[in-house]
Amino acid sequence: MKILVINGSPSGSDSITLQTVKYIRLFHPEHEWSVLDVGKRIKSVEKDPGTALEAVLDADMLLFCYPVYTFLAPSQLHRFIRILKESGADISGKTASQITTSKHFYDVTAHDWLNANCLDLGLNVIRGLSADMEDLLSEKGRKEALSFFDHLMFCAGNGIFIPSVPGREAAGLKFAGTRDDASSVEKDVSRRVVIVADLTGDSGRLSSMIDRFVSSCRYSCDTVDIGSYPFAGGCLGCFGCAADGKCVYRDGFDAFLRENIQTADATVYAFRIEDHSMGYMFKTFDDRQFCNGHRTVTMGKPVGYLVDGCLGLEPSLSMMLEARAQVGGNYLAGIATTEADPDALTDRLALNIGYAVEKSYAEPAAFYGVGGMKIFRDLIYTMRGLMREDHRFYKKHGFYDFPQKRRGTIIGMYLAGMAVRSKGLRTKIGSRMTEGMLMPYSKVLKEAEAGLRKSGSDAEDAAEPH
Repeated sequence: MKILVINGSPSGSDSITLQTVKYIRLFHPEHEWSVLDVGKRIKSVEKDPGTALEAVLDADMLLFCYPVYTFLAPSQLHRFIRILKESGADISGKTASQITTSKHFYDVTAHDWLNANCLDLGLNVIRGLSADMEDLLSEKGRKEALSFFDHLMFCAGNGIFIPSVPGREAAGLKFAGTRDDASSVEKDVSRRVVIVADLTGDSGRLSSMIDRFVSSCRYSCDTVDIGSYPFAGGCLGCFGCAADGKCVYRDGFDAFLRENIQTADATVYAFRIEDHSMGYMFKTFDDRQFCNGHRTVTMGKPVGYLVDGCLGLEPSLSMMLEARAQVGGNYLAGIATTEADPDALTDRLALNIGYAVEKSYAEPAAFYGVGGMKIFRDLIYTMRGLMREDHRFYKKHGFYDFPQKRRGTIIGMYLAGMAVRSKGLRTKIGSRMTEGMLMPYSKVLKEAEAGLRKSGSDAEDAAEPH
């Protein structure tokens, strides 16, 4: 087969992910291999996509190869996918798969994103390989890489592909109206909400939602259109910002981000669904935020979304929006979309954002947030010699909650294990095991009752005349 490796890494031939492909290629010289470095050379591909398109048209199989950046592929690969779609080139019927490396932080959303876009292009898609960054350094990882490729060839030869998803057309989208149905609320300028938007190609629906939100929100609002920001390029993954948080690009984005966006009391993101994601510009925005490393610098501040498109048809994107909030320690105040009653949804989002800002409302993280932060916890602890700012941030906020530190709980579990393994003790203890487990909770309830009684008594005393 003619296998075209589409390298989405901005590191080009120095990509860690690409080394896995090189390893597989050593064992399979029977295929004709070529590499297209779209990640490193995206600017030249934008100016003259002809050579890249010819390579794609000539291939039998497209093997996408990239590191996972913030839930998805690097922004450069997003841009190439858009170029590929806009070219009108008919590549339907070709086979496609992917190889990624990461620390498994939401590699699932990255793979789902690429699969969905490949299906849009009419490609026959085979499940890819999600490897740890260091897997190739172990015998187990090398065996898994070769095993993946053998299975890839088996699936390609026998037509075992991911089924296409019907009904992705964006039907029934609605405009949000301006607030002619109610007067604008009086603004409280003591707090600020920033609306980070990509208005590129906006049909009017998204800007209408933004106008309505601004009119409905009780706090002052600023809108930042990242579609018009002069980005010098997408994140290079160079770790140049690891020491001092300063990006190697000189477009001023790191300072702009910290001074104009992260200083707000709440953030609302406004975007049009494009290529099953928030679009190329938002991916550039997200990746460039790596100047903050893995630090959740806006935790405690609520977020919301204004979405032009049918989010109900994009389960992976929906999961990503919720996971972004949970991992960042942000309360997700709501998501308003144009698929159903955008006016009411936008008004409710503005109302809930206002409440969350006023009350400093937050929610505990569920699986998306807890699981994601444990991956980051272990990663930063291992890389603390390099990611010094991240390490200081994690220590300061108590993120190093390793289970081996909970010695009392561990000893207690050993004692409980001894008890349940002994038939005599089990019979003797009986239901008292459950009672023992409930004791600390009963204590909390009793203390709360006593506190309420005392506060009620104090209030009565204060009300009596002296």
